[in-house]
Amino acid sequence: MTEKYFGDKTIMANFSYRAINESGMTVSGVIEADSIGTAEGILASKGYIPSSPVTEDRGVRHQGILERLKGVGGRVSTRDLILFTKQFRSMLSGGISIIRILQTLELQTENPALRKIVSAISQDIKEGSTLSEAMGKHPKVFFPLYISLLTAGEVSGSVPDVMNRLIYIMDHEAKVKADIRSALQYPVIVLAFLGVAFFVLLTFVIPVFAKVFTAAKITLPLPTLIAVGLHHFLANWWPFLLVISAAIVAGLVYYFRTKEGKYQRDSALIRLPVLGPLFVKAAMSRFASIFAILQSSGVPIMKSMDILVDTIGNAAISRDFEYVRERIREGQGISTPLRSTKYFTPMVVDMIAVGEETGNIDDMLREITKHYDDEVEYAVKGLADALGPFLIIGLAAVVGFFALAIFMPMWDLTKLAKPH
Repeated sequence: MTEKYFGDKTIMANFSYRAINESGMTVSGVIEADSIGTAEGILASKGYIPSSPVTEDRGVRHQGILERLKGVGGRVSTRDLILFTKQFRSMLSGGISIIRILQTLELQTENPALRKIVSAISQDIKEGSTLSEAMGKHPKVFFPLYISLLTAGEVSGSVPDVMNRLIYIMDHEAKVKADIRSALQYPVIVLAFLGVAFFVLLTFVIPVFAKVFTAAKITLPLPTLIAVGLHHFLANWWPFLLVISAAIVAGLVYYFRTKEGKYQRDSALIRLPVLGPLFVKAAMSRFASIFAILQSSGVPIMKSMDILVDTIGNAAISRDFEYVRERIREGQGISTPLRSTKYFTPMVVDMIAVGEETGNIDDMLREITKHYDDEVEYAVKGLADALGPFLIIGLAAVVGFFALAIFMPMWDLTKLAKPH
């Protein structure tokens, strides 16, 4: 046996092979398995006939071990999940069995954490679980919407179509997040350098000038007194400031993990100037696109509401959904309770009301999605321009403060140096 162990983890070995494929062509490569027998079985499942004995590739064994050690406790990114879903969809549409799809994905998936999950899913399916049940055991990777849509696809026999919709959702949300990060990159860099400059001036520049002014017995103006006071405060109390800052950060992190903390945080984000309206528009687009897909996939309305509460991405808006869900459970429609919520725009409510009246709510939800997608794209493109005035004001305030703190007493110093 070439099977290796690290603690309670099985470390797979790498095996070199040379074989003839189903087309009669000679192929070679490296395959990962726990033994030569398992490697030969994987080759046979792919339709390969070995033309020479399968041998362990000791030259890459340590690399495989390091990859696994690196993958312990690793995470699966959205990009990894999108690629996995696209590959799964393509092979499933081609008529390949689920077990063989999972075996293939396990071999070619680069992310070690996802590779382990795929292996576990394959084993669960062999033991009788459905695909949605097996994936549902890994909620950190396959989120509730993913599992719910997959379950609906299994019932209706349209799993490839459902995966297409999941790919659209994940691609769309990844693009929106990337656009927002890109738009915020410049303001964040400016604020970071502004903070560094403020710290350097207080720590190294102000003390030098303060000594000169004190030696000259000049009466210091208010800006200089404030700057000197801030310097002494930082110099004498920095250990306490670090401890207090760490305690505040830890407290906020803990609080924001609670239900009430998430609600207060997201409520505050929505109230922010410039960014708040963008977050609301993104939430409306997310709501409409997910709701439309759930409805077209045959997911019951109450189940759809449960999924939306968990996946809308904003605790404040999710609380509105909880209210809507309870009103629907009491027998009301969707648009009527939506009118009583805080964050849903009149346009969304009116279009859903029209959709309920005409029986084409799916089409109305898609129109809402298109509208708010355009709104979000336009808002993101103008985000840097909208934040520009705030950055200019902040920069002017810092530069003006230190200019007054340094040059006002220097002006007095030059007057003392003039001959009488």
